[in-house]
Amino acid sequence: MSELHIKNRVLIYAPYGKDATLVANALHSADVLCEHCSGLPSLLKAMEEGAGALVTVEEALNLEWFDALFTFITHQPDWSDFPILVLTKPGSNPHWVQHAYDVLGNLTLLERPIRVPILMSAVRSALRGRQRQYQICEAYQHKDEFLAMLAHELRNPLAPIGAAAQLLSLRPQDATIVLKTSQTIARQVRHLSHLIDDLLDMARLTRNLVAFASEQVDMRNAASEAVEQLESAMQAKQHRLNLCLPIRPVWVKGDPNRLVQVIANLLNNAVKYTLTGGSIEVILAVEKDSVVLEVSDDGMGIEPDLAPYIFDLFTQAKRTPDRTQGGLGLGLALVKLIANAHGGSVHLCSEGLGQGSTFTLRLPCLPADEVMQESVACREPIPKVPTQRILVVDDNQDAADMLCTVLREFGHEVVVAYDASAALDIARRLKPQVSLLDIGLPDMDGMALANSLRELPETATSLLIAVTGYGHAEDMRKSLAAGFDAHLVKPLDMDELQKLLNRS
Repeated sequence: MSELHIKNRVLIYAPYGKDATLVANALHSADVLCEHCSGLPSLLKAMEEGAGALVTVEEALNLEWFDALFTFITHQPDWSDFPILVLTKPGSNPHWVQHAYDVLGNLTLLERPIRVPILMSAVRSALRGRQRQYQICEAYQHKDEFLAMLAHELRNPLAPIGAAAQLLSLRPQDATIVLKTSQTIARQVRHLSHLIDDLLDMARLTRNLVAFASEQVDMRNAASEAVEQLESAMQAKQHRLNLCLPIRPVWVKGDPNRLVQVIANLLNNAVKYTLTGGSIEVILAVEKDSVVLEVSDDGMGIEPDLAPYIFDLFTQAKRTPDRTQGGLGLGLALVKLIANAHGGSVHLCSEGLGQGSTFTLRLPCLPADEVMQESVACREPIPKVPTQRILVVDDNQDAADMLCTVLREFGHEVVVAYDASAALDIARRLKPQVSLLDIGLPDMDGMALANSLRELPETATSLLIAVTGYGHAEDMRKSLAAGFDAHLVKPLDMDELQKLLNRS
């Protein structure tokens, strides 16, 4: 018997009379799986293995049985509330009922003679409740697997960052070592940022907190940009890429960044699960009213049992329990959520392990009469940022000092404060043109500090930039309401910061 059937079966324990036969016949006629337990040992064993519910009779509730059942109930896990249905004598008011409710919890009394529809209604209700309990159990298991996976994935980039820091302390004058270690640190920080972005994306998308842009997007450009993002990864594994794009534009309505993310996630999945020297193909086409994009590979393929769940959260943990492929198992789940939000869908086809995979993304095609002509704007080069007086405020001294060092390398005059009171003193004396404020300060939070700086004549018109680990739209709204001019999320994108400094 499969584990699923074991969890859904109804146990019957009625050692006296014909009740067991009558209940079993009724359940069988309704296609409900049941198992008759002839004795207390077999009943306890069956309950330990798992079951959907227990149907028993009042006459069986002797002291030995009750004690054994009490032991089972008190030792069941937190998620479990095992349903017990007891057939009672007609018109009886058994003295044990109140005590049984207190001890056994999920107890239902059914007075005999019981009609089959009433019995079946009670049994099906118990099974529905039990199924929800098993779903909660499975969610707990997924959560535990995910937390273990998250810890593993966070330690992976921290290890080379720690080693690079140690190497820098040993060989600070070696230009080659400094360049190599700085590249390693930057690469691993980007990896950490991607992990965090995936986590935040999933949290926001599942709670419908993401506002999608609504622009006309040429899917050829989205596909090309996604390929460019994964180009170095494909080169590292010597993959052969066949990119087939139409000659004419393929328009959809949606968020260009999110659509690139969808294609990049599908392509990244192909790269991860395709062996060195393998082939990957990206084909974009129009079929009737739909834009169809296929990402195919000749990689490891997907087991038939896993295929229906491949777009569920954290499924990647089941796919590679040894974690050799890395990642949090969020990529394909994000693909499905974003595709659905754009009125589209994503589908998997795989013949099984070793047979490769094909992921098909379908999106509504933008009708030709809705396509607006785009004017091509010439991009002007970003002018060199003039020297600024900058105040950096962060209670994390390492973070503040490193940002200060980078800004000084860019030619700015920079001073650091590690708390709000010191920041206000410095602001009065030096009149900074720009202030980068951490939100989570110990003595006064960054929001209050921004208000105080706006009240000082020395900094009333200076550029105030919030620097924080929180990047929700609501966090940004609060920052602007507190007087900030901009809101940057850690780790800082220095190019974005440079553009802001141009505005001051």
